[in-house]
Amino acid sequence: MTVFGADTRNAPRFDDVARHYDGLLVLSFGGPEGRSDVIPFLENVTRGRNVPRDRLDEVAEHYYHFNGISPINAQNRELIALLEDELRAHRMSLPIYFGNRNWHPFVTDTVRQMRDDGVRRALVFVTSAFSSYSGCRQYREDMIAVIETAPALDIQFDKIRVFYNHPGFVEPMAEKIRQAVASVADGAHGDVDLIFTAHSIPVAMARGCRYEAQLREACELVAMACGVPRWRLAYQSRSGSPRVPWLEPDVLDAMTMLHSEGRDTVVLAPIGFISDHMEVLFDLDEEAAERAAELGMRLARAQTVGTHPRFVSMIRELSAERMTDHPARRALGRRGPNHDICPIGCCQRGETRPPLAGTA
Repeated sequence: MTVFGADTRNAPRFDDVARHYDGLLVLSFGGPEGRSDVIPFLENVTRGRNVPRDRLDEVAEHYYHFNGISPINAQNRELIALLEDELRAHRMSLPIYFGNRNWHPFVTDTVRQMRDDGVRRALVFVTSAFSSYSGCRQYREDMIAVIETAPALDIQFDKIRVFYNHPGFVEPMAEKIRQAVASVADGAHGDVDLIFTAHSIPVAMARGCRYEAQLREACELVAMACGVPRWRLAYQSRSGSPRVPWLEPDVLDAMTMLHSEGRDTVVLAPIGFISDHMEVLFDLDEEAAERAAELGMRLARAQTVGTHPRFVSMIRELSAERMTDHPARRALGRRGPNHDICPIGCCQRGETRPPLAGTA
């Protein structure tokens, strides 16, 4: 039988039995790699949602600003190449495959390749550190759909746990922030305000998951690690009807509020993203930078964890967890490690559909 995870009632939180795996699937959102890709990509993202064409054209301009190329695919390929080296260095024989939800390489094609290569049980690393419908459960649903449309497919997929409080995510993020702070700080870090950012989601969706709680814990852990006492969490990249409430405040509003409080130096830290893809480049490096210039604020933007060596090692460590009896699961903070067996009711969609631009 082919399944994805163990989504059953009364299931344990962790799989403490060592498993053999013959593949690792890196599963991501996808993004266009040229101007002619942009509209077809956005049509894939919004399929079934009746998004007006003028809205697609509006979002497309963000991509055209960068010649239609989202860096997310290239960044994932770089991450995979480094992870292959990391696995070899630790004598882990685990071929890595790459699949996307919305653009080439499509996960449907990747899974067929895995089948043809003889893969029978595979781990799945989703490129999202936090639990939400669009960042976790929807990827699981994508995999289930692939399996259901290919009845001859005999592969079992086990998802690696989310890693928002893992040292391999927290510590590299803190390092990137310290570098950004040093570029704008005059003396003590207390002169700098830190704004963590994450993708906004509809409030109804947020009620069905631990997205906000995990974000706040990650922010606390990272702020403590990088020694910046003044921080707040804001959101970016919202889409959809303005009548539908989404998580707030927006990062631009948070910057304006800081300015009204007499603060003039800010570092933006996109903690909700693992790579510097389109939404980071446009929403922060373009729109937030423009707002900072209007307000006369000094601004630096911290890089995401990207391909930091400790982040790459973390993925290897999380993979090894599922291959070990009763593994030691590292996690910082009060909540401990997140489950690696998803309960049946986790990460509900809520009353609205997931974000338009996703994590491209």
